[in-house]
Amino acid sequence: MKLGPVSIYVSVLMLLTIGCDPTERYHVLSFLFDGVPQPQAPAERSETQPAANGVPSQVRYREHGPYAAKMCNACHEPTAFNALVVPADRLCFKCHDFNLDKKYIHGPLASGGCTACHDPHSSQYQYLLVSEPDHFCTQCHDPDSIGRVSAHQGVTEQCTACHDAHMSDNKYLLR
Repeated sequence: MKLGPVSIYVSVLMLLTIGCDPTERYHVLSFLFDGVPQPQAPAERSETQPAANGVPSQVRYREHGPYAAKMCNACHEPTAFNALVVPADRLCFKCHDFNLDKKYIHGPLASGGCTACHDPHSSQYQYLLVSEPDHFCTQCHDPDSIGRVSAHQGVTEQCTACHDAHMSDNKYLLR
């Protein structure tokens, strides 16, 4: 089998970064790529971002424990480029214990699609959500259909005030 220039480049890059300490890995990767994060980044960081009204605001980032601790091998195979240690639909269950004994289970959780709702590395939103909590459910659920439900008329609370995001014994994941 003949390797092309890209395959050789990726192979050399992997050999240079596998097994070396985080500082050395950072030096190699930052030489080749822009935007490589520092190896000793804190578990929570803040960045100033312009707000809609033009006044800068602080955005606090939360990092998933293994990611913050640079324990990439907890989820990723160290010898395979970005491969996971178990299939993606079972990965989160290696550490997170969900007793799926409820009558109704939210689709993404039932299928192991945790990343539909949560970022596995870091997020500016609580619980490592992938978007704003107050509009989060409408990323998948149609807002017009939800708005037509009589129980939702005049409701101003977030969805999770009445619905459990993971599972429930009640229909529609009601608490």
